[in-house]
Amino acid sequence: MAITPAPHGLRPIRPSWTHRHESVVLAAFVAVAELAGLAGALLAPRSDTWYLQLNRPTFDPPGWVFAPVWAVVYAALGVAAWCIWRHHHTWQRDVALRWWTAQLVLAAAWTPIFFGLQRPGWALADLVLVTIVAAITAIRFLPLDRTATVLLLPALAWLGFALAINVAIVTAN
Repeated sequence: MAITPAPHGLRPIRPSWTHRHESVVLAAFVAVAELAGLAGALLAPRSDTWYLQLNRPTFDPPGWVFAPVWAVVYAALGVAAWCIWRHHHTWQRDVALRWWTAQLVLAAAWTPIFFGLQRPGWALADLVLVTIVAAITAIRFLPLDRTATVLLLPALAWLGFALAINVAIVTAN
């Protein structure tokens, strides 16, 4: 079944039989994003004792805050990628989704570097890369779908906060 052309300026309309398929793809994107967040935690045993001994900034939130915030951020990343995937297959869409994937891979590496290897400086370098790649992802998403771009903003804000914490830890230790 062909995709129905949309009126000028609107995204193409997919046939109704694809709604179930799109729901499955949406769930897959969210699951992949959430798994990227979990992968980092599963790959590195968290050494709370080591972390608690570090000189940390006063704005470092309690440890229980991170899991729910990251869960929401990763879910938003998954929905954003799904919004982009819904567009016709173009090189712009494919490039945008590659940047999204790179962002997830770099983000998943942070926890093993910081907690597993106990290397805050290396983790900071990774976090700078994550933030740059996340910003490029947002730039790549913008011409394709503004909603997808807006869904990336919580991740960018939280990455900025995480950067501030990581810089303070590196500086103080």
